[in-house]
Parts: sequence; C-alpha cells; structure tokens
Amino acid sequence: MTSTRPDPTLQTLLNNHSNLSYEGSKGLVMDGTSLTDIAKQHGTPSWVISAETLRRRALALQDAFKTQNLPVHCHFAVKAQDHQACLAVLAHCGFGADVVSGGELQRALAAGMKARDIVFSGIGKTDEELELAISQQIGQINVESVEELHRLDAIARKMQRRARIAFRVNPDIDAQTHSKITTGRAEDKFGIAHDAIPALYRKTQTEMTGVELVGLAVHLGSQMVTEAPFRKGYERIASLVRTLRADGLHVSDIDCGGGLGIAYRNEQAPPPTMLASVIAETLGDLDVRLHVEPGRWLAAPAGVLLARVIDVKDAARRFVIIDAGMNELVRPAMYDSWHGILPLHTPEDLTAEEVVDVVGPICESSDIFARQRHLPPLKKGDMVALLDAGAYGTVMSSTYNSRPLAAQIMIDGDQQAVIRKRQTLDELLAQEAVPDWLPRT
Repeated sequence: MTSTRPDPTLQTLLNNHSNLSYEGSKGLVMDGTSLTDIAKQHGTPSWVISAETLRRRALALQDAFKTQNLPVHCHFAVKAQDHQACLAVLAHCGFGADVVSGGELQRALAAGMKARDIVFSGIGKTDEELELAISQQIGQINVESVEELHRLDAIARKMQRRARIAFRVNPDIDAQTHSKITTGRAEDKFGIAHDAIPALYRKTQTEMTGVELVGLAVHLGSQMVTEAPFRKGYERIASLVRTLRADGLHVSDIDCGGGLGIAYRNEQAPPPTMLASVIAETLGDLDVRLHVEPGRWLAAPAGVLLARVIDVKDAARRFVIIDAGMNELVRPAMYDSWHGILPLHTPEDLTAEEVVDVVGPICESSDIFARQRHLPPLKKGDMVALLDAGAYGTVMSSTYNSRPLAAQIMIDGDQQAVIRKRQTLDELLAQEAVPDWLPRT
C-alpha cells in the first residue's frame, strides 16, 4: 500500500526475509536455492515458491495458537495462492481450505484437503456451486445474505441433505487497510448486517430444515497490520454470541476470518502471536470451535517473481524496463502496492544506489513496479526478484497483450520442480476459434 515512510534499504529487506540471502557467486539464494540458477534454467519471467517457507510459516501460525491453548482450525485462503502443489504442502501441515468458488473447492479436494476441513465463503455462490458443496459434505458454508440462505435451504431440501452453515456478519467496522480490500463496513458487499442477525438466527434454527446453523463468521479485510480492528471485530462477535445464547439459541462455531498482514515495506506487521492473543482474550471463554482463514501471511513471503532487465532508458527519469509486467503481477497497478526488489547477482556494495522507476513492457501507464526506488545500479541483462509475490500473484495473472503465462517453479530443500510450465503462444492461440463464415483475406 502507499506510504509516506522512506523505503527500506536492501539490507533491511534481507533482514526482513529470513529465507533470502546473498551467497557470493550463487547470488540471491532462497532457502538454499540459487535464484540465478533457476532463472538461467527456466527463463524469465518465472515464479518461484518455496515449500519450506510455506511449511515453516504454517507451523509458526499453529504454534501461536497452541501457546494460547486454543484449539483453532486453520483454513488456508485459497484465493491467495491456488496451486495444488502449495495446497498439498499445507494439507500435509493439517490445514483445511477457505474457498470462494466451486473451482477452488475442487482444487482443494484434488490437493488432498478433507471436505470436512473446507469452508466456503464469498457472495454470489451459484446454485451449482452450492449443490457441489452440499454433495461433498464440506465442513461449513458461510452464508452472506438472506437470499442465499433461502436458496441454500431449498437446494439442500431438494437433495435431501442438510447443509452445515454459519452466518457471515457484517459488523460495520473499518479494517484500516486499503479501501479495495476492506470488507467489514456497512457499505461493503459482504455479509449480513449485524443488527439483522438475532431475528434471522432464530428463524433459521427453528424453522429451516435444509440447513444446520452452527455459528457466526467474520472477515474484516486484508493486509491488516494493527491489532485494533481484529479486537474490535471479535469483541462485537463475542457480544453477539452472548445475545444469541441468552435467547436460547445454539452457537458452537466462530470463524474469525483472515486478514493478518505482512511487512511489504516498512509496516510494523504483527506476528501471529498477536492474533492468537486477541482471539484468546475476546473469544477464548465462549466454549466454541474456532476457525481462522490465513492467506497472505502464509503465502506472500514464500514466493518471488523473477525478471530480466530488457533495457535501461534515460529520460525525465531513469527507467529500468523488465520483462515481467502487470499481466504477471497486477497488485502494484491495482492497489498501488509496494514490493521489494533485489538484484539476483550479489552487489559489490549493498549501499551503492541509483534512483529509478522499475517498469514492465505492458502498454499501460500503470505498468509500474517501483517509482523513484533506490536500487543498486542495474544494466541490460541483469536479473531481479520481486519479493513477497507468493500471494495474489499467479492467481491474478493474465495474458494481457497476448503474453503467455509465466512458468512456476517450486523449491524444497535441494529439490525443485516446474509446477506450471510456461505457456506458449501456440497454446494461447489454440483456445480461440475463428468462425468459418467470417470472410478471410
């Protein structure tokens, strides 16, 4: 996100990324693997994701809850990083999935995640997606509206099943994050208004036979780096639970959502122990099953985007033009997001800098990865890594400007594998057809 804080130095970036270091002729190394070697072998642009970093962060999150004696069920937000290989790593760590489409649900199942550990969130679930969720007997469907509730109840009764659900509450709380990724304000499209919950909860538990209403869910937004919105949101949910129980209604589950942010730039991003403490202090005495839906915090630091310098152009500014564009990583264009950039070669002097704009080749003025960034001198042919690209990177990439999708490589210790091969232009064009009845020249 945009900030008035000064940019971190290269040394600070390295200090903030324990999985990255410079090792002499190997250049920039990620969890023991030379990124230069990967770029030379697989070309650029390429995505690299570290299974070791994913695993390490997953265990750190689980340990944070264990220290609070909280039996929390962790569901990875698949929208952040949906590759089956990444989901398989997290499934092996005991994670379930938070999905927002039928496609994500099928990906999670294909990767080995158990249906009972899958939560289906998001507005606009189609009848077909609800039928899929019911037929697979997933753990929970987070209902976002009265209209969705009635559709779901009717579908489940027609299928002679009972869907396990929670109401997603819109608590009307500002997450204090970018306006495009806040989801808990009254004017946002997500969830059921807080004040409407008690009456709807009673009606659902006493009158609807196609659903089993077990609790509440809340998700305030993404990339939250302060404690306040978490605490305020969970306190509001705790109060609502007590109100429902006082009315004789059953509440057994609370889905706390996700949103825990990371330090892209100079943010003072909280550790997962903060989240665990807030949940323990606000919800720990309610005797409920607790769920969390982390995404960015787990995946972003596990991935980088590798690119090569095409040209360095001197004009009103010095432009470093790289072969990765907003079609690969759209976040800077969409959110003005900030990503650290490191050269793959070991700089002779980490403090030697020049001020440049790092831009991509896409025919859009917004195709900019860094404005007036202090970086070591770069020349044509040099390669760079864009950091913290493991979340909302590949999943939001496109073929804009007829640029085929980049390769994805997973590393794990001394092992590596191409987990998505580089798309060719022939493969891209093969998806299209020109009608026979169109005139040809």
